[in-house]
Amino acid sequence: MMDQPSMRELVEAVRDFIEQRVMAELRGHTAFHARVAANALSIVARELSSGGPSVEAERARLKGLLGHDGTLIDLNRELCVRIREGKIGLETKGFAEHLTITTRDKVGIDQPSYSGLKRLLADGG
Repeated sequence: MMDQPSMRELVEAVRDFIEQRVMAELRGHTAFHARVAANALSIVARELSSGGPSVEAERARLKGLLGHDGTLIDLNRELCVRIREGKIGLETKGFAEHLTITTRDKVGIDQPSYSGLKRLLADGG
């Protein structure tokens, strides 16, 4: 059974290698692309660390809004259809909260140092 190192630890090790060893040797567009790769690996590491509970919570909220279960992709597609058809809007109970929480969780994984996220969290959101 392979449980060490974890996927998160492997991703972080590669990211650290790029940031600490490789980037110092690179210039121009190649250095830029290495920075992009390191940032992408940071997103993957955060997703591995905290994405699972966020995804399940999002699916549970969608299940409550739509009245049935399904995959996250299918539930989100149906939500889009209902929004487009005017069947769900900001007046729908729980919808605004769902949007806020889902956006907060996604930004927390993608851009955790985003100033708007920091203000939201400081305000208890």
